[in-house]
Amino acid sequence: MGAGHGHTHDHGHGHAHAPADFGNAFLIGIVLNTAFVVIEAIYGWISGSMALIADAGHNLSDVLALLLAWGASAAAKKPPSERFTYGFKSSTILAALLNAGLLLVAIGAILFETLHRIAQPATVQGETMAIVAGIGIVINAGTAALFMRGQHDINIRGAFLHMAADALVSLGVVIAGLAIIWTGEAWIDPVVSLAIVLVIAWSTWGLLKDSVAMSMLAVPKGISEADVRAYLAALPGVEALHDLHIWPMSTTETALTVHLVMPGGHPGDSFLAKAAQDLDHHHRIGHSTFQIETSRAVCVACC
Repeated sequence: MGAGHGHTHDHGHGHAHAPADFGNAFLIGIVLNTAFVVIEAIYGWISGSMALIADAGHNLSDVLALLLAWGASAAAKKPPSERFTYGFKSSTILAALLNAGLLLVAIGAILFETLHRIAQPATVQGETMAIVAGIGIVINAGTAALFMRGQHDINIRGAFLHMAADALVSLGVVIAGLAIIWTGEAWIDPVVSLAIVLVIAWSTWGLLKDSVAMSMLAVPKGISEADVRAYLAALPGVEALHDLHIWPMSTTETALTVHLVMPGGHPGDSFLAKAAQDLDHHHRIGHSTFQIETSRAVCVACC
């Protein structure tokens, strides 16, 4: 009973949408990309290719991003404690937000050096560019494939976007290297580097927007507040509802609280269990809390 209100609080929990185990995928991706960053940076310096160096810098941010995402995924599986009663589930949201920030830093650094190269073009070895970037296509595309099945999780989607964008960027560097071999024009390298910045910026915007929204406890993408409200309002015995809140507990788990005005009396545990199950199966809300109010007067006072 709520203090002074005569409310009944009931909690319904569907199956938890815990993050899938991508531990091996993260480990493989980190090892491969760390090795490639070293190779790409060395040969970028040797060949004088700003496109290669730019891609190496971005790949380095990808390694950090994979580490962040991996750490958050592991932390999200830890059980709740007296201090952190939700556990560390929201760490996956923080990791996605930090990953977007890392991409912004990479964009700024690459853009600065690219503009310098456009003003002062340097001699570039097209053959080295094409070969090294070709290796990058294989590594980045292979790593992206490891995270293909986790697109519903923004934390995993962040890792996937990092690697998929890199595969496209490496393809662009290969094309630039071949173009330099055929034409001998050094300006092609910084122009491709500028295109790399645009690709990274495009992939970053969606991740940044979604991660900021989740950190502000917005209703997660794919869940319609209006549909959830309509479902709850149509439940038998519900005359009105208020204080409906839907928010992300993590990048894979969503919670809901709502006050249901039911003048006919408390509907019983089976009603609450069925409502929680439906919200889980049809709206991907796995943690539901219902407050039943049997007095219309309480509803008017709360509203």
